[in-house]
Amino acid sequence: MPGPVIAITMGDPSGIGPEIVVKALAHQSLYDMCRPIVIGDTVRLQEAAALLGSSLAVHTIARPAQATYTCGTIDCIDLQAVPPGHPFGVVSPVSGEAAYRYIARAAELCRTGETDAICTAPLSKEALHAAGHKFPGHTELLAHLTGTPEVSMMLVGPRLRVIHVTTHTGLIDAVAKIEPGLVERTIRRGHDTLVAAGIAQPRIGVCAINPHAGENGLFGHGEEAEKIEPAVAACRAKGWSVEGPLPGDALFFRAYRGDFDLVVAMYHDQGHIPIKVMGLEAGVNITVGLPVIRTSVDHGTAFDIAGRGIADEGSLIEALRQAAELAGHR
Repeated sequence: MPGPVIAITMGDPSGIGPEIVVKALAHQSLYDMCRPIVIGDTVRLQEAAALLGSSLAVHTIARPAQATYTCGTIDCIDLQAVPPGHPFGVVSPVSGEAAYRYIARAAELCRTGETDAICTAPLSKEALHAAGHKFPGHTELLAHLTGTPEVSMMLVGPRLRVIHVTTHTGLIDAVAKIEPGLVERTIRRGHDTLVAAGIAQPRIGVCAINPHAGENGLFGHGEEAEKIEPAVAACRAKGWSVEGPLPGDALFFRAYRGDFDLVVAMYHDQGHIPIKVMGLEAGVNITVGLPVIRTSVDHGTAFDIAGRGIADEGSLIEALRQAAELAGHR
């Protein structure tokens, strides 16, 4: 049985996206688990292949049905969004507009059922904004494109999964935004995603906001009791295995040891640091709550090394594997 069709967006064409896409699609193992197509620019992929010294050919297509899905040839829906010779390593509104168009086309192809999942190479938030698209990143952009009012970011690394209650917002604003309803909905999205992935009764640990989970009022202003405990109680009443709020430092140690299948982090850095300390090539970003499956690399555009051919494709390969696995379960 053929694997799911995965739409790979090329990301910011001035970043490392084109070269990690070319590197990843040189692996036969990817074609053994999915049918990948690229939403991007044929010329840019050819330029990336040339700088890498790769022999991969690029096959321009208009629709996924025209793809060959053969290792050695990259199937690309060519949007012709950047001119030949467009510079690497710079923030550009042209690149920001291109990255937006890649995502918009991928979302449309998933909506029509022509593809089964989206896997994204990194974009530049600054370039996206310069092009007039005022979104904090992929997560919020895809929520907009699919008409989804609320989504969550889940990071998956070796022996650790983390879902975030808040993400791209300042710490003071994040604490203000956290409330029982949002925490409960985040836990539910994480729980449902793991059940759909084959974990019948996920074990979920919920982080506190303050050090030592507030230590009975010594730290903070009662945020744990006000904002988190009601959500945990509501989820436990459903029969789910949910524990917390727990001190973040102890919870991540226990999760890495294997006590939990998922950690619920309250804010961006609380969840990102434990994942990224394992290595950027190992992490995958999954947007939870969308009507489509979306996974992504867990690193940025790396403008400082873009165009040099030294970027590591490991995170993209893992993101494609996760997309294929989630699409297979669905």
